[in-house]
Amino acid sequence: MIKSLNTAATGMAAQQNNMDVIANNIANVSTNGFKKSRAEFEDLLYHTSKEPGTATGANSYSPNGVQTGLGVKTAAIQKDFDTGNTAITKNPLDMMIEGPGFFQILTPDGQLAYSRDGAFKKDANGKITDKNGNALQPEITIPPGVQGLEITATGEVRIVQGQSNVPTTIGQIDIANFVNPAGLRAMGKNLFTQTPSSGQPIVNRPGLGGTGALAQGQLETSNVNIVDEMVNMITAQRAYETNSKVIQTSDQMLQSINNMR
Repeated sequence: MIKSLNTAATGMAAQQNNMDVIANNIANVSTNGFKKSRAEFEDLLYHTSKEPGTATGANSYSPNGVQTGLGVKTAAIQKDFDTGNTAITKNPLDMMIEGPGFFQILTPDGQLAYSRDGAFKKDANGKITDKNGNALQPEITIPPGVQGLEITATGEVRIVQGQSNVPTTIGQIDIANFVNPAGLRAMGKNLFTQTPSSGQPIVNRPGLGGTGALAQGQLETSNVNIVDEMVNMITAQRAYETNSKVIQTSDQMLQSINNMR
């Protein structure tokens, strides 16, 4: 009986983790470039009273054995890097990667981070930065007096100055890709960092080497589907309630045993 109490408790803990993941997805439904997550579970060790295939006679064997499960745990929280929807902003510094790849961002500690959020700004010196002031890499500075700014699908940054209608190239935006993007570590602020699981970054011009092309004046929205998350939330709630019911029932059975005369 005690086993069922502990087993149901692991089920409640697992569904609480599931609900936490779903809540984070719903909270970020309007976050640019956000990638939804899902909780993945695995069963725990089994209490084996009789091994499957145990000999039961001269030429006979147990077909199933006796194994009792001891619960569940959260094995992984998987990121889904499917591309989100497109939001048209017409802001010349807004960019969307139409396919795989990440913008390269230099963090204050001097390390490279990676982001799908293409809502860039200019700082006081004209340098292109993210909304937290971290510089886009390779670093590009827009000079004063610019009449027009164009970012091509391949990441070439061009400007028009003064009376001239001839565009001048001032920089090149390269994007990074990974063999296993799901292995990246989420740092908050729409940033990821590489890990041994993600592999080393593969840097290319947009549209080359399997990376997506850039689209100026557009932003990638969150890939969270609010209807799917609501359904997942109801399922998680029902599973949590059912596990709690198992604990209540096990407790009642233990009370019945204690009340026996």
